Amino acid sequence: MELPAEAVDAAARELLGWRLTANGVTVRLTEVEAYSGLGADPASHAHRGVTNRNAVMFGPAGRLYVYQIYGMHFCANIVCGEPEKAAAVLLRAGEVVDGLETARNRRPAARRDADLAAGPGKLMQVLALDRAANDTSVVDGTGPATLTPPEGVVGAIAAGPRVGVTSAHDVPWRFWIAGDPTVSAYRRHVPKARRARA
Repeated sequence: MELPAEAVDAAARELLGWRLTANGVTVRLTEVEAYSGLGADPASHAHRGVTNRNAVMFGPAGRLYVYQIYGMHFCANIVCGEPEKAAAVLLRAGEVVDGLETARNRRPAARRDADLAAGPGKLMQVLALDRAANDTSVVDGTGPATLTPPEGVVGAIAAGPRVGVTSAHDVPWRFWIAGDPTVSAYRRHVPKARRARA
């Protein structure tokens, strides 16, 4: 499946190398995923329209859309579309560049520092963010997390299929800094086999 390149595609690439700071830890973003808005992208939470859960996606850019998966892990997206367009970028992985000891304490199971934030749930753990951060700004200093521009050259950017979605999983809207050791492991989507009816 192909989706048209649009603002969310460019915004996702642009976010790589930016720094997100919250609760004493700063993470340099090394992997993200783009999700388009209403009707265009069946993998997007906004695909079917506004709900109580996804309403923040339809609001102004620069706010966090936080949701929970599997009843335990939180994921964060940065809203990047125009109001009513519902585009957002999932923050998939990053490098802890400040507050390393605090991050280690929050993720004691990580074997290497490169693994501390190598996945969307892990990234949220090291930043100590949860649903309370939903619909807060990352640009004006009023929320628990603050986004700041990259320091230095970001490097080459690679692209590939998205992870963990059942629709439009082949769309190459996952972007990462090529060769960076903090990027999460890619697991190809495998559709579940349907049971044959008796």
